Amino acid sequence: MTRPAERTDVTAHAPSAHQSTARKPSPTQAPPTARASAEARAPVPHRVATTPRTPLDHVPPPALRAGPDGLVREINDAAALLLPRTIPGSPLTDTAPAWFAGAHARAVREDLPGIARGALDGRTFEASPVRHEGGEFTWWLRDAGEEERLRAALRTERARNALLDEASTQLLSSLNADRALAITARLAARHLADAAVVVSPWRGRRVELVLGVAGGAPLTRSVRADPAEVPGLVEALQGFPPVPSRWLDPAQYPDWALPEGFGTPASVLVTPMPGHGVPAGALVLLRKESGRTFGDDEESLARLFALRAGTAVSAALLYAEQAALTKTLTRELLPPPLHRVDGIDLAGGYRASADRERVGGDFYDVHPAAGGTDGECFVVLGDVCGKGLEAAILTGKIRNTLHALLPLAADHQRVLSLLNAALLTSHHTRFATLVLASARAEADGGVRLRVTSAGHPQPLLVRTDGTVEQAGTHGTLVGVLPEVRATTDTVRLAPGETCLLYTDGITEAKGGPLGETLFGEDRLSRAASECAGMPAGAIVERVRMLAEQWVGAGRHDDMAVVAITAPKRRQKTAGPA
Repeated sequence: MTRPAERTDVTAHAPSAHQSTARKPSPTQAPPTARASAEARAPVPHRVATTPRTPLDHVPPPALRAGPDGLVREINDAAALLLPRTIPGSPLTDTAPAWFAGAHARAVREDLPGIARGALDGRTFEASPVRHEGGEFTWWLRDAGEEERLRAALRTERARNALLDEASTQLLSSLNADRALAITARLAARHLADAAVVVSPWRGRRVELVLGVAGGAPLTRSVRADPAEVPGLVEALQGFPPVPSRWLDPAQYPDWALPEGFGTPASVLVTPMPGHGVPAGALVLLRKESGRTFGDDEESLARLFALRAGTAVSAALLYAEQAALTKTLTRELLPPPLHRVDGIDLAGGYRASADRERVGGDFYDVHPAAGGTDGECFVVLGDVCGKGLEAAILTGKIRNTLHALLPLAADHQRVLSLLNAALLTSHHTRFATLVLASARAEADGGVRLRVTSAGHPQPLLVRTDGTVEQAGTHGTLVGVLPEVRATTDTVRLAPGETCLLYTDGITEAKGGPLGETLFGEDRLSRAASECAGMPAGAIVERVRMLAEQWVGAGRHDDMAVVAITAPKRRQKTAGPA
């Protein structure tokens, strides 16, 4: 509240003990040197500064002026409402409260009047004096209680904001739905009520609860009950606006929704927890017999808290659903673990282009001998153009199509033609390269292998003496041209020999001193030669390790490698002589 400029004078302070002179009023203005001499010769008592009188009729703040005799000289309308018996000419001692009349009397006696405080009209007021010539004082009245109420409201609002900030911080720190529900119950019981119950959306015949009490850890409870037994709960779980607390009968609150040993509640508040499109649950606040009921401001705070809690719980539930869906889909897209199939040792290794991803455009599959394969084990290794999730989607489609074509697996050319036709009729614009291998174990321990490449790097044949050969198969890409052409090479693996299938993510891996040198086919051939006679798993692990070391922390494409190995003959142990 702004006071008129005339009231801004301040009283002069008495001189300090060390001061030996003071200013003395003079009717005539003397030269500076004369004034200095006069002040040095004759110290006098200080005087109080005064301010001109201001008419109070049109001044908004409550104000009155009184003389040194204690009689009221002037009073404005605002002050007259507070002091209805006080009129001009009346003594303050008869018409004003004692604290106010006493403050005026002290102001007349003292040179430094202070601010007085007391009750007026049931409120606390401060009276600030301004001195005028002749010993009159204008008293400005200010409602100090209103300021205190505003300060209290500010403290309350700050506490509300602190609670909501704490709730947002803790609730958003986790994407686990159970943890979010527990945090909701704990914070609500600590700050909003004596106990809190978080009710999950009702599914089936059981009600899932998280119960929190002040100073205790939240507990979960699953009960077979009807939510309609809790007043207002069904409406809250359906997302309807909350019912005012005063409309709910605490006596109807069921025991199954109460914390153990809580007793009969004196007040109940039920509010929904809004989520993404559908409610994430409901929040129930309880107060004991000795507690007070919920006010309008508390209900508003509870709704704001429930809004934040519902958003966090809903986000956690959505994340859990997406994580479960991703896990299911990823499980179908991941390459299968390989082992010995139909008397042939198999091993595979895969690494996606990004460490945060588990699937990509490279893939492999192994299908044991079945009808249509002529007793051969069918092995597929492929590379879809691109990487990441989009490439993985087409990878899944190719794998499913090849699985459906298993009855025709003995005819590689036909399988490739049908797969090519399927890709050309889809909305995908990506292409793929493939290598098909049909393997059959022979009686002497070797493996007969038919290999067909469709735009894919030629497989390597690792002989027992360390010699590395390329399979003589070539072909065109799948999913680009109307017709796929490929040649099939038939090879034989002696016991201990391996056919190594790989994708270009191995040979095109960049590394070296400057990070720009390709791993290359020569380096891969030398690595394979060093692995002559090793088991299939050891060869795969060695190739993967070398390629990953070559790349280091640099960017790379998807990598996949499969080893088809003819098992070594077991050495016969000599019997007793």
